[in-house]
Amino acid sequence: MNGPFDEDTAPRKALVNQPPDHDQVIEKAGRSRQPDRHAETRRRWVTENRDRVREMNRRWRAEHLERARQLNRDSMRRSTARQRRQAELRDSGRERAKRWREEHPDRVREYKQGWVEENREKVREYYNRYYANHRDEVNARAAARRDADPDPDRTKQAHKQWAERNMERRAEVQRIRRADPEIYQAELEANAAAKRLKRTLSRLGLPPKQLHPATAAERRTNEREADAYFRDPALSEHLRQFTVFAESLTEHMRQNGARMREFAEAYVATRARMGLPPVPVENIVYARAVELVTERMRRVDLLTSRDVAAAVRAAKAVVPREERQEQFDRLVKTVVTHVHRNSARFVVDAEMENQARAHRGKPRVPVESMVVQFAMQEVIERMPTNRLTVEDAWTAARIAQLHIATSFEARPDTVDNPIHRPSIG
Repeated sequence: MNGPFDEDTAPRKALVNQPPDHDQVIEKAGRSRQPDRHAETRRRWVTENRDRVREMNRRWRAEHLERARQLNRDSMRRSTARQRRQAELRDSGRERAKRWREEHPDRVREYKQGWVEENREKVREYYNRYYANHRDEVNARAAARRDADPDPDRTKQAHKQWAERNMERRAEVQRIRRADPEIYQAELEANAAAKRLKRTLSRLGLPPKQLHPATAAERRTNEREADAYFRDPALSEHLRQFTVFAESLTEHMRQNGARMREFAEAYVATRARMGLPPVPVENIVYARAVELVTERMRRVDLLTSRDVAAAVRAAKAVVPREERQEQFDRLVKTVVTHVHRNSARFVVDAEMENQARAHRGKPRVPVESMVVQFAMQEVIERMPTNRLTVEDAWTAARIAQLHIATSFEARPDTVDNPIHRPSIG
């Protein structure tokens, strides 16, 4: 701020083109004899009259605008020149120090080693403070250095040797960590759960839980690959193509799987007659299905071999399950319809069977159970049930029996025995 009343100037009146009077001469002489006292008086007066100083400076600037601008320009030039001189001085000092270090590397190394030896505590304090402020950066650099090691076994061996040399320190770290009640309780619960799982698997005759140990470097590599995959800008289109391809492949196999398997079996038989190596039928079926589905899709440019393999695995898992459910529902519906259409014949056959059982000294079977059994045996012979198991047939018979139970009158002389499991052809 330029003006007659700056905060570092004395409080005085603006006297322009006026000769100094006697009082001013005496005041100036007093200021020269006691500069410290006068400076303190100036600072106190400026502090107590901030608004007045600001107003007087504003009026002076308004009355002497060109002079204020010139003072500002002169001040900026002096400041710029001073900063340039200081920068040149610093640069020249750095250059001289750099040349000296290049000319005397042994002395520099000796000085650094000596300083570190004399200031161990200070160096440790610097390192701890830097690590506290840049923990993530330090850990990231260390992890990158370990990941770039061409011999990971050497790193493992170094860690093992360090652990053997610092057993007491590791034990102390573990004690400090387990001093937290929550951490200690979590570890106890995890150990107990692992033991329970091991005992359960052993009682069931199953193998123990198999774990694939992964090193920290492998986990970081997997995380980087996953991050690169999910940050890919083409991921949305890639996922769309994969989803459409997987759904189309599954639907195609559901609709045309039987016909394609017949063709594949004939092709395999032809190869066998020609003396060619055998090829699995499923490989031929899914290879042809993939070819047909990709020809019908609009875009498949982002699909990879891994995507195709994943879609094939999904189809192999989904198609049999859906075919099994479809055969199960059709079996239940067909059995119920067959019973309703032939109920009279089945009832007569059931009565004859119960009479034969009574003649052999066996208990009677509920009529509806026997009717369902007869109908199940006739239906299974003329419809595909290759996806169903014996347990599925038994469950279908129970459901069909519930559907037709209202069609038969309860008989007081029957015994509610479980239905016999029919055999699936």
